Formats: sequence, structure tokens, C-alpha cells
Amino acid sequence: MSKSTCSLCQFWQSSIGKKIVVALTGIVLVGFLAGHLTGNLLIFIGAEAFNEYADFLHNMLHGAGVWVARIVLLTCLVLHVAATIGLVRANKVAKGKTYEKDETSVASGSSRIMIWSGLTILAFIIFHLLHYTVRVDSELSELANTPDAFGNANNAYAMVIRGFETWYVSIFYIIAISLLCSHLSHGVASIFQTLGLRTRKNSGMINCIAKGYTALIWIGFVSIPVAVMAGLIK
Repeated sequence: MSKSTCSLCQFWQSSIGKKIVVALTGIVLVGFLAGHLTGNLLIFIGAEAFNEYADFLHNMLHGAGVWVARIVLLTCLVLHVAATIGLVRANKVAKGKTYEKDETSVASGSSRIMIWSGLTILAFIIFHLLHYTVRVDSELSELANTPDAFGNANNAYAMVIRGFETWYVSIFYIIAISLLCSHLSHGVASIFQTLGLRTRKNSGMINCIAKGYTALIWIGFVSIPVAVMAGLIK
């Protein structure tokens, strides 16, 4: 084993190393959510704007860009979840059952369900990719590959509308986004803490930023399936 590989293993096995991995991958994922939401909200403008956005993503860097982004994001997500699970397990061993019980009584609801919300979000992302990216549903695949009235090769708009018209898909989506935001409300503030950017003076401001960002993400993503089910966009 090379010296660099050994150093990476030691870094990963340490609590500090895992915390840094969680923070850095968290920054990537938080940034992705903001960008992804911005693009998704184009659905309220109309089919032309949304499909042009979808075409741009799929043709970026001659089609390679979207796959590079997916690989980076999935890698970050897996590392994020794995490091979080490792930290929680290490804390349980270090604290002992009595101390752990005392800590749990005062812990926030978000931090107590951090692992389960993270695993649920991972399952949702896999489902989301199968549903809208791999397109295992033949009807959605046919819709997506049918050119729209504006000359766009892919009709992502029609695919998203049809997908969210299925009530259980929308409900699962809303539940997953709600869990994601429960995760975010704790995680965004923790990024500042891990990187040494949180102090007593700015703690309140950081908490407000975390809650405000979380609220915007929740409202933005949930508004789409709600609007589809209500018939506001069709």
C-alpha cells in the first residue's frame, strides 16, 4: 500500500476526517439543490422554457456533462451518507448507553433521524433517477422522446407532468423532500461548525440562514407536484 493511500485511509478512519468529508460533500449537495431547483421552477414558465433547459443539460459538453455531474453527485452522496453513519456509530461506542440516552433527550428532532432521513433520501434519489433519467416506465420514456411543439427533441415537461399526476409518486416525492429538508435544517448549520466558521457571535445568523435556505428548498420542490395534482400546470 502506498504512503498516499495509507494517509487517505487514516484520514477516513478518523472522526475529523469523516466530519470534513461530510462538510465538503454537503457543500456540493447544497449547491446542487439550489441549482436543480432553479431549473425545475422553469416548469411554471411553460413547456418551451423547461424543455430548452432539459435539452441544455443533456447536450452540455456533447452529452458528457450531465454524466460527469451525475457521477460527482452520486459519489458525494454515497461518501456523505457513509461518513455520517460512521460518525454516528463511533459516537455511540464512545459515549456509552447512559450518556447516549441523556444526549438523545436534548437532541433536535433533525439530528436524531439524520441517518434514517439520509438513507431514505438515497433511496428516493435512486427511484428518481430510475423514474426520470433511466426512464424504466415505458410511457414516460415515450413521452420524453416525443418532440414538443417548439422543436425540442425531448419533451421533459410532459414527462414530469405525467409522472406527478400519479398520486403515489407525488406523495413519495413530498415525503422525501420533507425528510431532505429535515436533514438540511441540521446539516447546513453543521457545515459552518465543522469548517470552523461558526462562532457564538454569528451562530444565530447561521441558524437563520440554514432555516431560510431549508424553507426555500422545501417550498420550491414541493410546489411542483402540488401544482400538478391541483391542475395548475398541465
